[in-house]
Amino acid sequence: MGGDEGDELAEAVLLARGGDERAFARVYRAVQPGLLGYLRGLVGDDAEDVAAEAWLEIARDLGRFRGDGGGFRGWAATVARHRALDHLRMRGRRPRTTPLEQDALDLPGRHDTAAAALDALSTGEALALIRALPPDQAEAVLLRVVAGLDGPSAARVLGKRPGAVRTATYRGLRRLAETLAAPPRHPERPAPKGAEQSGDRGRRPWHD
Repeated sequence: MGGDEGDELAEAVLLARGGDERAFARVYRAVQPGLLGYLRGLVGDDAEDVAAEAWLEIARDLGRFRGDGGGFRGWAATVARHRALDHLRMRGRRPRTTPLEQDALDLPGRHDTAAAALDALSTGEALALIRALPPDQAEAVLLRVVAGLDGPSAARVLGKRPGAVRTATYRGLRRLAETLAAPPRHPERPAPKGAEQSGDRGRRPWHD
């Protein structure tokens, strides 16, 4: 996220805190797409309902928020994550979690290969690939790439150390890059008619 965009969001948040409805609409338009993508990765088709609940809480508590545009994105993601986990618990679905390793790796070159490839896919295709990752990697990638959070903000949302989130994001994007670079798998072609007469001669048929 560029500095100008972050400054514009920070200004809109400040005005929205003072009761400016147009400014709140600007905040919503700036944050909702990434937030909804993040929630789709957590709760699937229920994402819009969970996002609506999250925005009600955000609107209610906005006056107590202090921070810049990036901080607001992180705070909104935290609210949404809590609502998503509550939603999963109510439906009896336990979110899959795995401990993150507490080591630190810098992301190579803004992970251009996987991120650019994901941008070229449809939202559904990209989310399907991300959700196939191990849970810790999937949520880190969702927060960094889909929701647009920086490393420290994503770490605060997850309650993890920044180094651990960088590691999970790096490994997730590396897996995605390998998946996207792999050649497509084609179903096996049926054997030519009559091939069984030469290759399978003498074998007992499947059915007597």
